[in-house]
Amino acid sequence: MPRRKNQTGRISVFKGQKAKLNHAIFHILAGKDPHTIYDIHKKVKTQRRLKHVRYPSVNKRVRSLEETGYIKKIGIKKTKTGSQAIIYDLAARAYLAMLLNSINLDKLVMQVDEVAALTFLGDIIWAST
Repeated sequence: MPRRKNQTGRISVFKGQKAKLNHAIFHILAGKDPHTIYDIHKKVKTQRRLKHVRYPSVNKRVRSLEETGYIKKIGIKKTKTGSQAIIYDLAARAYLAMLLNSINLDKLVMQVDEVAALTFLGDIIWAST
């Protein structure tokens, strides 16, 4: 039975209007250092198709990604103005989403051997129950 288009292999965090910003936030946080929302916004604005993105949009996206478990708080940093800013980093779920988004699933299925296929199948069935 054919699957509907909305049920195919893309991960929901990389679908829709927010996909570009989510992708940019993930790649910024995947770098060496964790960042505050202000730092993330500064780096997002340097990207070619995201120069127009405003701070409230980045703030809302980061907080939404935190609620869904893709980003986690790892500390607090004192800012120059004397207030405190939360430092964010990627959770394991975000790394998994990025990896699955970059893999060609057809190529993976064709190259995997029988034992690995059974292991994947078992893990997927176990996770979906």
